[in-house]
Order: sequence, then structure tokens, then C-alpha cells
Amino acid sequence: MPAFATFLFRPAGACATALAVFLFTAPGQAQSQPLPAEDDLRPGASVTMELKNAQWFDGQGFRSGTLYVKDGKFSGQKIKKAQRHMNLKGQFLIPPLADAHNHNLQNAWAWGRYGQGYLRDGVFYALMQCAEPKGAGAVRPLAASGAQAAGPELVFVTACITSSDGQPLAQLLTEDPSSGAPRPKPEDHIDKTVLVMDSLEQVEKKWPLVQARKSEALKFMLSRSESPELHADPKQFGRLGLKPELPAAIVKKALQDRLLVIAQADTAADFNIAVLSGAHWVARLPGLFFFEGTGAESYRISPEMAAEAARRKVAVITATAASELFRMSPEQLTKVRAQQADNLRTLQAAGVPLLLGSDLFNGSVLGELRNLDRLGVIGRPQLLKIATITTPHVLFPKRRLGCFEPGCEASFLLLPANPIHDLDALSKIQMRVRQGRVLGAG
Repeated sequence: MPAFATFLFRPAGACATALAVFLFTAPGQAQSQPLPAEDDLRPGASVTMELKNAQWFDGQGFRSGTLYVKDGKFSGQKIKKAQRHMNLKGQFLIPPLADAHNHNLQNAWAWGRYGQGYLRDGVFYALMQCAEPKGAGAVRPLAASGAQAAGPELVFVTACITSSDGQPLAQLLTEDPSSGAPRPKPEDHIDKTVLVMDSLEQVEKKWPLVQARKSEALKFMLSRSESPELHADPKQFGRLGLKPELPAAIVKKALQDRLLVIAQADTAADFNIAVLSGAHWVARLPGLFFFEGTGAESYRISPEMAAEAARRKVAVITATAASELFRMSPEQLTKVRAQQADNLRTLQAAGVPLLLGSDLFNGSVLGELRNLDRLGVIGRPQLLKIATITTPHVLFPKRRLGCFEPGCEASFLLLPANPIHDLDALSKIQMRVRQGRVLGAG
């Protein structure tokens, strides 16, 4: 298993257009709108700081005192001649947020368009799932400069496995009339953008393609696995997922190569297969969208399977907010939200670890945090902990993130009010600091 996942889990022995990137994971129809132009959030020089009367989030509430920053980290020693003195009385510090499920920074164009939007929203860390290898290769050096990058620090999943009629082929083969390019063909993407496996024999034969990508994790697609008859329906081409017998074989080989495994599960049956196959993470909560002819029961996680997921230490990335992007009636959306809340209650009761992820190409993980708050299942202190401590630790476990003790990276957001009492404070960031560098300082 790669370094970015070891702290929470059990040990283990570009798309052509922006629309295609966004629709990469969508089981139904969705629309995206471009973000407005971003402010310039280039980092300034690393400075020493004295932060008097600070109130900082510790995972449960806010502690108070004076904080010192030196060499990009919090220091336990008083700094006599700090370059920046601040009296923060009445203001609050939280660690930066992380997004464990997105697709919108997977090529250089997307990085230039959306990278600073992450910083604007206080999101300093993100996982790009199912990135096309060449596109990810162009972004890696841009995101690798850490404190001086013009966007978040990234982890990529470049090994994504689906069926020959599975997600995201329908989206990848969508024609872009404005590009002037010919309509994409399946062979343009099969075993290139994504890897296709339809049998156990193909898992064996094509595994070198997984190894050649040298990915930091592996992801496989499951969608409506309880309805095998859909594979005979031409209308479902590119919208399904792996046959139920393949995930366990894929996980076995992934573990031999010490890869973290992420399973995308659209229904409760998919969730069951993901857990029992040995996947480490489930990419999003089942029930993002109710497929035609299905109801809430198709997406309801059972207490027994939630308990099994907890026993196996499987983590679930929330990714609930993207439901609002699908074409459905207000009544249907209400039912979807109710089922999401029910699944969250079931997972929480079983003790399943939760990670924050949005799957929002045209937004940020702030939208996910707000949606979870509206669902009313997870208390705000726990929400903030998942967003600012748990998820960053999972992505970068070898670093001291999400804390304010001596030796922790001095990365934080300054807010005008306590976000536990006023969640809107997250949209009113007064200052962003990454490893002792004030963003927007020129």
C-alpha cells in the first residue's frame, strides 16, 4: 500500500475536454459551469510569526493561547523579533481542508483553470481519482513545489479499471462539437485512459498495464452489479462496471503490489462487493442518483454490511453534494438526500471511517461540507475534524498536518468567527498560510 494511505488502514502484504473530465464519474446526466476568475494567491516568503490570543481547532473544539511560526512550522519557543505580529482576539484558526475525491486537476489546462480555486476555498490537499497518466504527468511538477505551488498538493490515481461497457466510457466518448476533432472511438480510450477487464483471464493478462502506470493507488468501477441483464442493453453502454467476480481477483493482485484499492459503488449491492472484495476505500456513498426504475432500497447499506466494513477498516468517502447536479425533481432529490442521511447514520453507528470528498468538478469540497451539515447526521466538530485532520492525514500520513503543536506544518486558515457556531465563516477566510507563507502576498 502506498505511503499516503498507511495511517488509517490495515497493512497490505485527460480527458479531452472539461466536460468529459466532469462526467467521468457521473451515472446520469450532469452539467457544469466554469468558475469565476480567481484572485492571485501566489505565496509570499516564509516568515516568522507571533500569533497572540489565537484560538485554534484541535479536533473537538478550540483552544486558546499564543502560537509561534518559524521555518514553516509551529514552534514551541517564543520568537522575540517575529516578522509578523498579529493579535487574533476574536478570530479563529483551522487547518486547511482536503478533498479525497475529485477529477478537475488532472491536466495542465484544468490546473491553470481551477488550481487557485482550491486555495481560495482553503483546500490545500486533494486526491485526483482516475487521472489519465499523461495529463497527470503534466500536473505533477506544478503541484510538487509544495508551499510555493499555485494550487493544492495532489495525489493521483492513474490506474482505473472498468468493463468494456463500463463507466466512464460513455462520457469519454462524448463528442465535443467545439473542438473540431473527430468523434472519439472506444479504442482511443480503452487500455489508455482507462483499463478494461471483462474476465479473470484478462485480469491476469492485462495486469502489466496496471504495473506500468506506477500509480499511487488503483480504482475499479462497480455500477448496478445486481442487474447483469443491463449489459445487454445498448443504452447502458459505458455506464456500467465490472462483473461481480472480478473485484476480489483485482484486489488480490493489487495487494501483492502494495497498492491501495478504491472501489466506486453506485448501489448497495456494489458496496457489498467492494467491502467483501477487500477494497480499502469506497469512492462515494451509494445513492448519488437513483437510476430509473429503482428506489431507496437499492441504495440502502445494511447494518450488517456496515459492521463488516468497520471490521475490515474500510473507509467511505462521502461525496454526496454532486447529487444536486443531476436532473431530477425536487421530490426525487429529497428522497436521495434522505437515503444519504440514512446511510451516513448506519455507517456512523457501525464505526466506519469517513473521509471528505466532493466529486464536484465545478465546485469544491466546501460544497460537500455544507451538504453534510444540511443532512444533519454528523456534528460540526466531527465534520471539521474529517475535513481538516482525518482526510489530510490519509493523503499525506508521513507529514504533520492538521495540528498546531510544535513541529506541525504551519498551514492554516484564519476565520472571522467560530465555524462550529457559524459555518458560513468558512467562506470568509481572512488569511491563508501554507507552511509559513501567506498566500496572496505577491
